[in-house]
Amino acid sequence: MNEPILQTDIPGLHRHAAGKVRDIYLLSDAILLVATDRISAFDVVMPNGILHKGRVLTQLSKYWFQRLRPLAATHLISTEDEYVLQRLQEEGAVITEETARRLAGRCTLGVRAEALPVECVVRGWLAGSLWQEYLHEDGPKHGAILHGVPLPAGLRECDRLPEPIFTPATKAASGHDENIGRAEVEALTGRETAQALEETSLALYNEAARHAERAGLILADTKFEFGMHRGALTLIDEALTPDSSRYWEASMYEPGKSQPSYDKQFVRDWLLASGWNREPPGPLLPPEVAERTSQKYCEAYQRLCGRALPE
Repeated sequence: MNEPILQTDIPGLHRHAAGKVRDIYLLSDAILLVATDRISAFDVVMPNGILHKGRVLTQLSKYWFQRLRPLAATHLISTEDEYVLQRLQEEGAVITEETARRLAGRCTLGVRAEALPVECVVRGWLAGSLWQEYLHEDGPKHGAILHGVPLPAGLRECDRLPEPIFTPATKAASGHDENIGRAEVEALTGRETAQALEETSLALYNEAARHAERAGLILADTKFEFGMHRGALTLIDEALTPDSSRYWEASMYEPGKSQPSYDKQFVRDWLLASGWNREPPGPLLPPEVAERTSQKYCEAYQRLCGRALPE
């Protein structure tokens, strides 16, 4: 398979929705998430995809869902192709050889949890939008209180925070998510659930960061999504992938500047240099940019899982 999969159509099944990356199918008692090779930058989906990206997202999420189960219930039922295809056929899908090939390695069958309207972001390092907020509050000179957490003066870009912090945001179907405070999370979910979201997100991040450190990586920040299933808080969607997380190479870490990361950095850098105005449609990515990005996604999987991406 040498061409990226940009869209899926399963004969006999109705595609319920298509996100920036995943195609979503609702089954009678489950949900099917199919991770395509689509890639977005600056909230615009690019016209060409990244080979193997969807399989990395699916298989890496599976790895984390299984590893983190002692800390949180997850929506994962199975990612095994044979089992998933059998379930789809039971739902009336017509599985041709071509359909099976296109779906291979990129399907997550999960329970149908009721998604909570909060993005649960945990940050362990001063990067991205948190660094911009710190600058805006003149944090380097005077310190700053961000998301209810006091940060000392004198921190540099990409410095490690005194401790990981929970910085929730609203979920946006399109455009940028907006940061919200604890009170707003409580208003959206209730006090007990809000507390559980924060405590569980921090616990998941801390365990994942320790594992990443053993693999020679820094987990700078990540984003979790949760839902409720049979009354239990449940981790859904994806977990700790290069799409939802910022991984840095520990051996190259140098605070005071932006760090090389295991994600779509090559895509963003090329887009910024291209003069594109960040309005759709996005430009066609050069083959070398797509290939280098694919290599980074596959390398992230190998470093974290200790094995190469399954064929």
